Amino acid sequence: MHKISIIVPVYNVEAYLRRCVNSLVNQRYENIEIILVNDGSPDNSPAICEQYAREDKRVKVIHKENGGLVSAWQAGVKVSEGKYLCFVDSDDWVEPDMLSKMIPLVAAAQGDVNRKEIICCNFVINRLNEEDAKAGRNGVETKHYHDLAPGVYEGELLEKDIKNHLLGHENRKISMSRCMKLFSRSLIEDNMKYCNPKITMGEDVNIVLPALLDCRRLVIMEDALFYHYFYNNESMVHKYDKKMYEGIRMLYSVIQDIFKDKKRKNGELQSRKEYVYLLLLALKNEIRGGRKDYLLKVREICRQNREIVEKTPVIVENKVNRFLYAILRRPCFFSVKAARLLFILYDMRR
Repeated sequence: MHKISIIVPVYNVEAYLRRCVNSLVNQRYENIEIILVNDGSPDNSPAICEQYAREDKRVKVIHKENGGLVSAWQAGVKVSEGKYLCFVDSDDWVEPDMLSKMIPLVAAAQGDVNRKEIICCNFVINRLNEEDAKAGRNGVETKHYHDLAPGVYEGELLEKDIKNHLLGHENRKISMSRCMKLFSRSLIEDNMKYCNPKITMGEDVNIVLPALLDCRRLVIMEDALFYHYFYNNESMVHKYDKKMYEGIRMLYSVIQDIFKDKKRKNGELQSRKEYVYLLLLALKNEIRGGRKDYLLKVREICRQNREIVEKTPVIVENKVNRFLYAILRRPCFFSVKAARLLFILYDMRR
């Protein structure tokens, strides 16, 4: 019976928090602690957290000033006691048998108590609006699996076939989300130095990538659709992040540092390819939701990264990404205008 610490960052989620925490306190695996980290939430979430702590001794609450998602889960890790760590976002929820089916797969269950390992389940994206969520409806569900085949990966197979291909692909072999996984504690503690709270774009890569590079055993579960990721249709459409490009550049720098520190031979190539794919997201962000100066911003992104894009060709199969990749390589006024029109038409149909 290995203790599992479940860490839940909480900020402005009073409409969804009970659904999340209920799914945790009702886990069939009972040797858990649930750490709710109130990241200076301005709504009623802190009071809800305290209510659960009064009703269930396994629930602990941390109150801190707002510092962002990374600082919140880091605070939870620091006070946690479990041999294994699990992360759940406060607007998501999980199946009641998630942990009871994940924990038997750890090496420690067979007596290998010091193995650094990661157990990965799969997930469902639930697309629904706020009204659906409050009514307890699950909305439209789509199933998502890791591209890596189910199985146990160790030794040379893990080192060469998996770790050399973690990044730099349009579709990653393994999700870089910190959720949907069970981590040996040391994999998180030893790598928190790479996590920069200022990075808000792809911030989970900063902890999951070094953890994967350090792990000595990786398990991909079959089926195991245990984690429900809440996708709010109303809040996501037209969402624009004016700091996305800046965050991507910061993320690229951290990824380079991680590969260098872990001494991966093809780490620089993985880093550059991943950066090119991330630039497609930056272009999409500006074209789809940017303001009146979006054309200038698109041109500047393309200009600043012309050299790295030219010397780092990538394979692009998604139709939208192909269009964006063509713009990235050869920015054109008419193609950018056409892309913006297509995104507008697509959003109007949602």
